Amino acid sequence: MGSIEETMSLAVRTKDGVKFGKELREKEFMFDKSYLNLNHGSFGTYPLPIRSVLRSFQDQAEARPDDFIRWKYPTHLNASRAAVTDIINAPPKTVVFIPNATTGVNTVLRNLTFEEGDHIVYFATIYKGCNLTVEYITETTPAKAVKVEYTYPVEDDWLVKAFKAKVEEVQEAGGNVKLAIFDTVVSMPGVRVPFERLTAACKELGVLSLVDAAHGIGHIELDMQALDPDFLTSNCHKWLHVPRGCAILYVPVRNQHLIRSTLPTSWGFKNLDTVPNTINPKGAFGGDIESEYIGNFEFVGTIDSSPYLCIPAAVEWRKALGGEKVIMEYCTKLAQDAGTLWAKELGTEVLDNETKTLSKCCMAMVRLPIDVEKAVQVGEKVGLSKEKLGGAVTIWLHRTLLDSYGTFLQTLFYGGAWWVRLSGQVYLELSDFESVIPSLKELCERVNKGEWTGTVEKQ
Repeated sequence: MGSIEETMSLAVRTKDGVKFGKELREKEFMFDKSYLNLNHGSFGTYPLPIRSVLRSFQDQAEARPDDFIRWKYPTHLNASRAAVTDIINAPPKTVVFIPNATTGVNTVLRNLTFEEGDHIVYFATIYKGCNLTVEYITETTPAKAVKVEYTYPVEDDWLVKAFKAKVEEVQEAGGNVKLAIFDTVVSMPGVRVPFERLTAACKELGVLSLVDAAHGIGHIELDMQALDPDFLTSNCHKWLHVPRGCAILYVPVRNQHLIRSTLPTSWGFKNLDTVPNTINPKGAFGGDIESEYIGNFEFVGTIDSSPYLCIPAAVEWRKALGGEKVIMEYCTKLAQDAGTLWAKELGTEVLDNETKTLSKCCMAMVRLPIDVEKAVQVGEKVGLSKEKLGGAVTIWLHRTLLDSYGTFLQTLFYGGAWWVRLSGQVYLELSDFESVIPSLKELCERVNKGEWTGTVEKQ
């Protein structure tokens, strides 16, 4: 095994001289000492300084509830909108806060009006929650859904061409593609999507674009002025080091009239007979706001919205680390190097295309050396069908990683093989990924021996 010290590009330190990786992890983060978090992409996390900010806002809300929620909270919320829009180069009046990206997708889909002949185009790797939302919309409205089918790896050129062909196919059949949903970075498998080109294709074809940037802010560069999507939603709690749950919904001014209701419908809703107050719009508690769109989302029921208010502190903390560019470059390079290391040591491969665009993100997918034919044979002996095999082994892998190896890896049976997703993050270094290679080898050997069948009946 080669020396990890050869990867000099990963020797990054904060402005205070703290080295990215284990040193930063032990100084700033709250992980159990016996647990190695290699799965940042699922739920994210935040450092100790942000915990102090979160608890301060929570304490203020409990000390003087009405004073804080009615008067102080909106001011802090505006500061957060300014901080996050500065990162993504968007006017503050185009961004509101919601709990998570799935809420953002639901908000858009449930606000749009669908007529006979309208279609929603989505992609084969759509996030399951969003896929089910599309199913709900097609059950409750005249809309129909069509999927762009493929299995990674595919080239960006092919994907954009396949999307255009699908739109043309619907149009030639007499239908209308009203909306297309696509990711910035797919959740599983964790690969980058040519979302910039897909957004441009939507403009060319007259299709509304809904960008699911759940893995967006803090992960890849987002420039709303350059991208100019019709709708975009992005989690802040995944990659921006903000507490859960916190996400944004970006809607340019031209489309804000389409988003009439929050989810759930709350104080800001205006019925069709209401004349919009564009001269002096007011928020839920009567304060001045930039637009009725902003006011609609200012107060959506009583929840703990403290995570929304932590964004300015998180942005400043990230600046102290070196800023957005430094963080993204470190995490991307770490994911790429760790993926290459694992593939070499496991004797497998990284999921990527010929042009290497899929891996231009902070996650990597590595194939596990599990004998699929042997797993099928073992599964048949215990009465498990081939269709259920992938899920059964995956569940065993997840539980065993947690119980026996002190870590977790998002795992997927995809394209006829098992893959694991790893996440690059500022509190990790290459030696962390190197340290789990023996465990991964042992884990796969245990699968090949059929140990996973002991839990089949319990599933």
